[in-house]
Amino acid sequence: MTSAPATVVRRLHSHLLSIKPTGGVQKTLAKEILLSGTTLHSGIHTKVRLMPAMAGEGRYFVLGKWSSKRITATAENAVDTPLCTMLCNAAGSSVRTVEHLLSAMEASGVDNSRIEIDGGDEVPILDGSSIEWSEAIREAGLSIAMDSSGNSMDKMVAFLQKPVSLIRNGSFIAAFPSPKIQVTYGIDFSQVPDIGFQWFSCFPMEDRVYSNEIASSRTFCIYEEVERLQSIGLIKGGSLENALVCSINKGWLNPPLRFSNEPCRHKILDLVGDLSLAGRGGNQGLPIAHFFAYKASHSLHVELARKLVNVYLHRT
Repeated sequence: MTSAPATVVRRLHSHLLSIKPTGGVQKTLAKEILLSGTTLHSGIHTKVRLMPAMAGEGRYFVLGKWSSKRITATAENAVDTPLCTMLCNAAGSSVRTVEHLLSAMEASGVDNSRIEIDGGDEVPILDGSSIEWSEAIREAGLSIAMDSSGNSMDKMVAFLQKPVSLIRNGSFIAAFPSPKIQVTYGIDFSQVPDIGFQWFSCFPMEDRVYSNEIASSRTFCIYEEVERLQSIGLIKGGSLENALVCSINKGWLNPPLRFSNEPCRHKILDLVGDLSLAGRGGNQGLPIAHFFAYKASHSLHVELARKLVNVYLHRT
């Protein structure tokens, strides 16, 4: 039997979005997952436990095993921070560097999960990609999520009806109506010859595309910027083991790359995680659309997710 709140079940229409069932039901993890490691910005060691959750709960973080204060992984809780995505609830509790984990969960179909973090308020960076999360989720498997009455719940998704775009300081992100999810991303690091100008396009939600083409792409930084970033309290836990580092004059300091355009692919990984914040109540975060981004940032990704959520809220 399938049940869901009336505000979710009915088809919602606006000039921008149409909310419809995906044809499937919401899923959760079949068993718990535990991973730990060094965090990128605070440089401390944290443990993360991914746990099953009920249908309609969505993905949410708690700090500590016994905490009852949830930080839901939705765009309303996202705050602007440099070089990562941070979530903050009304009580002031926050968690940062959530984008790689959420990217893997969205692409793997983990719609509902309790995410416990012990030892700090940051998700560990692992190898700088989302491959360890993706592989752990695949090993754990998925199961149908049930609500408190023992019923499953339809999984909903937004279909984009009209183009939408955001432009900021020479960067942009745009989305266009499309029969399936596609992401086309461009980066321009012309001041760093070994990175340069790159474009990559893929269908990240198609079978195995994310796991084969996106998940193993690592975060990257410019060597000449490391000292400045550390001086303002960022990337304290960064190393050649958890990030690609490229020098303006010396090129890549820790080759080989996993893909010739690995930096560009990593930006798609980030985008999937950030746009997952447009999901609500265990529904799909990424709308059905073709996303174009150029020199975009976590802030711009999240701004688009927030715009989509605002449309959703106004219709319900």
